[in-house]
Amino acid sequence: MRLSALLALVVLLPLVLGGCGAKPAPSDRTTPPRVGACRDLDTQDVAAHTDDTPTVACSRPHTAQTFLVGRLPRRTGASYDDRWHGSHVYDTCGPAFERFLGADDSLVMRIRISWVWFRPSAAAWKRGARWFRCDAVGGPDGARRLAYLPTVTKGLFQGRPAQQWLACSRGSTFAGSTRVPCSARHDWRAIATVKLGQPDDPYPGDRISEVRARDYCSDQVGAWLNYALDYGYGYTYFHAAEWRAGNRRAVCWAETDQ
Repeated sequence: MRLSALLALVVLLPLVLGGCGAKPAPSDRTTPPRVGACRDLDTQDVAAHTDDTPTVACSRPHTAQTFLVGRLPRRTGASYDDRWHGSHVYDTCGPAFERFLGADDSLVMRIRISWVWFRPSAAAWKRGARWFRCDAVGGPDGARRLAYLPTVTKGLFQGRPAQQWLACSRGSTFAGSTRVPCSARHDWRAIATVKLGQPDDPYPGDRISEVRARDYCSDQVGAWLNYALDYGYGYTYFHAAEWRAGNRRAVCWAETDQ
């Protein structure tokens, strides 16, 4: 499951039978994975609901690192594909992801590292396996290609983060821009997030969410640009599915090459 962002629940996809030279099919072992293990995942791996990619030394090129291994509680239901699994994992791994990186809930929505989660295979589930594994991955949600993580990812954002891990965008208009790292040439930078509601609030609808994001981000970007008289700004707001998953924030973008 890819987030951060960080918010979309994993889509259960059918397993692809591996042929000669293909990656191994998910194992049926019940032993939980190891926290801290690194792997070289690709975008197909992170779209799957289970994974058995071999671990690699974290000093070697890798795109993912396991930061939490937990157990699905009985209250999430006995079904392998119960939708409450995702809610439990989001509530557990979201805060753990922030602690792992040394970032708050605003910053994790403005970086180019997200997280995914995996569960046991269906066969292992039948044998009693109930673990889940959460990995930090190099790339924002929906990235076409994953980036290699640094040798040490834990605490990466406790100090001044490298520009390559911050979210920017390139294009003459925000709506038509392409997401890039801030270390590359860019025209827009994600500078803040704004809250659109409280934890217990019902989803206000797409239109109200957009209007709140527009108005709040106009104020945030204006302040960030020292109250310039003329400035450009953009915003990214989310929809009902992300609201149900717990997201109450929109991302604000300032027009700047800095």
